[in-house]
Amino acid sequence: MGLIRRLRVTQRAMERALGVSLRDQIRNEEINRRTIVTDMTQRVAKLKWQWAGHIARRTDGRWGLKVLEWRPRTGKRSVGRPPTRWTDDIRRVAGSRWRQAAQDRVLWNSLPDKDLCPAVDVDSLT
Repeated sequence: MGLIRRLRVTQRAMERALGVSLRDQIRNEEINRRTIVTDMTQRVAKLKWQWAGHIARRTDGRWGLKVLEWRPRTGKRSVGRPPTRWTDDIRRVAGSRWRQAAQDRVLWNSLPDKDLCPAVDVDSLT
């Protein structure tokens, strides 16, 4: 189970511990409205988006960006689908030229930072 899913399950369990039962059939949106708790998945996505923009704009030669783009050489590929890399979500939202888009803060902040957003063509925005 992925980290985002675990966070979502934990948040729902904490909200349900406030006295709301599954038998009450109250929607999650209503529970969020009542508890005034920010959705953890949205918060994690926003922080990931901000950090990616911050790392992409750095020019001091530190190794943060190199670590993002690093692909290990293990010799043999494992069977099955390759694991999703950290930057795959960002590429899906901002396109393959996401580092160039992150250089412009206004453009980067105007792009959607949610997990479920469709890809944005960066070339058409510049």
